[in-house]
Amino acid sequence: MFRSQPRVELKSREEILLMRRAGLVVADALDAVRSAARPGLSTADLDAVAARSIAAAGASPSFLGYHGFPATICTSVDDEVVHGIPGERILLAGDVVSVDCGAIVDGWHGDAALTFVLGSDGPLDVDAEPTAALADPADARLSRVTRTAMWAGISALAAARRVGDVGAAVEASVEAATALGGVPYGIVEEYTGHGIGRAMHQPPDVLNFRSSDRGPRVRPGLCLAVEPMITRGGPATRELADGWTVVTVDGSRAAHWEHTVAVLDEGIAVLTAHDLGAAGLAPFGVRPVDLDAGAVEG
Repeated sequence: MFRSQPRVELKSREEILLMRRAGLVVADALDAVRSAARPGLSTADLDAVAARSIAAAGASPSFLGYHGFPATICTSVDDEVVHGIPGERILLAGDVVSVDCGAIVDGWHGDAALTFVLGSDGPLDVDAEPTAALADPADARLSRVTRTAMWAGISALAAARRVGDVGAAVEASVEAATALGGVPYGIVEEYTGHGIGRAMHQPPDVLNFRSSDRGPRVRPGLCLAVEPMITRGGPATRELADGWTVVTVDGSRAAHWEHTVAVLDEGIAVLTAHDLGAAGLAPFGVRPVDLDAGAVEG
């Protein structure tokens, strides 16, 4: 018996241009949160920054009220992997902070996440190696390893035949980082990327690891959220009593990076990156499609 596959929705170029508008709202909101983050602020303070940014753009948050989620963004700190609820937790220098954000413009969603290590005056440059007095250098490397794995997965879409090629590229990138640094990293398997469009979560699942099920074909019009979650320890996770926050079982710190990506006839475009992914894709020899040259006017 053949197992039926969920229908994968393909978007027209015009619909992808509309999704680009939502993607830019998300990019601006994440920039605002990162710029505002300081030791002494609460995660609820960061949520308020994101809410103001999204509202100022005339958009709506994807997360607020989604299956009862009570906030605009997810803020996951240290051993929290994903879905952390903003609240009274006060940020401290040395914290590893992951922020996940979604926004809706004219019914279309954008979804992205980033991770930063908090220094004494604000987020540290992800590409810099902090001194131990500012933060644990291993945490900075964790964020870089996760970001690189995300870009490896995204770049794989440019030539991928199946969605599973994304997960294979992510795992290969993490394996290379482990071999280079001699430090094992865990790939969280319970939470994956996903299709996205008029709904925040659509088929197909986008795994962050190799699988014998290579997934559906990659075709123009496919829009995916690629989002590896990597730990400094084991991959096992558990959900807290709040029904949302996911933490590592072994207490190791985690990082989460994500972008929304569209596949077009000419290639790929990262809808939630201001530069459409040019900087992140360049090390992989991939150039994004210049969607902004034909952007839909608001």
